[in-house]
Amino acid sequence: MPPAKKGKAKAHKPLSVPSPKPDQTTIFPSCIRSVPPSSVAITIHAKPGSKMASITGFDDEALGVQIDAPAKDGEANAALLEYMSSG
Repeated sequence: MPPAKKGKAKAHKPLSVPSPKPDQTTIFPSCIRSVPPSSVAITIHAKPGSKMASITGFDDEALGVQIDAPAKDGEANAALLEYMSSG
């Protein structure tokens, strides 16, 4: 096996992502949908019974949220609405 070459390592050129033009429509993941005239619908996979409320994941399918309330008598749904509406 030949010896390793000595010298400066070549710097890798960072990949550039083209920025959207102002007249282009922004494309969202499929779990986020525009509801005209000025609303948004979000698909959420809620996981009740956690120690604390937090967002656990985000992909095209859904936004994952763990909720710190049990799944009985609507407590988890109320806690989810409270968590999502807090800023």
